[in-house]
Amino acid sequence: MVTAPNLRGEDVAELQRILARLGFNCGRVDGIFGPDTAAALQDFQRNSGLPDDGICGSDTVSALDVLARHTGSGPGVVMVREVAAVTSGRRSLGHLRIVIGEFGGLGALARQITTALRQHSASATTVGDPDSSTHAVLANRYRADLYIGFEAAHLKTSRIQYYAVPGFESAAGRSLSEKLAKGVRHPFRQSDVEVVGARLPILRETRMPAVLWQLGPTADIVAHTPTVVRGVVLAIEDWVREVQE
Repeated sequence: MVTAPNLRGEDVAELQRILARLGFNCGRVDGIFGPDTAAALQDFQRNSGLPDDGICGSDTVSALDVLARHTGSGPGVVMVREVAAVTSGRRSLGHLRIVIGEFGGLGALARQITTALRQHSASATTVGDPDSSTHAVLANRYRADLYIGFEAAHLKTSRIQYYAVPGFESAAGRSLSEKLAKGVRHPFRQSDVEVVGARLPILRETRMPAVLWQLGPTADIVAHTPTVVRGVVLAIEDWVREVQE
């Protein structure tokens, strides 16, 4: 049963992880009991011969517990479908809709990456706004296949983040993060680029594979913009080729 505001917390996240492993698509494991989770729970209840009231009562919990013990600890249907969505059909940059986001201070970099992607036949657009929810709403509305955000940060290392919570991660997001870290070697040394899973709002609220690259100092990035732009485009191309294989 969906409530307003939505129920949320680690108990909900665990329910989502179990449903995903059992093959019931509740969307991303975000700890929020929204319409997708409610629909998945009702589908599970119908398949289990239980009243499909969308309430996780004692009978439903017992059924989930029994079946979960026999499913192992695999990634579940959500991760599989995420990869399938990216790999469906023959993909190239010419088939991708890409949103490049920036949160302030890196507008020139974001625009140049967008321009370079268009030159490689991708449908690309730029979002510049300090509010991450605005980025997510616009990327979802654009029906993007991919979101890459750039955020200026005072860090000793450059950090690329993809969506991950205990028991679930975006496989496509992690793969892209690793490609970016490997592909953009200068002005960063590869050892200076940290790839980590995170549950940031921009990564949780976007419906497509998404990464957030926190980098700095800004002056160094601006000085090496052409190198960064080229590396990002090549990394995306490499990522697309890999997910097709």
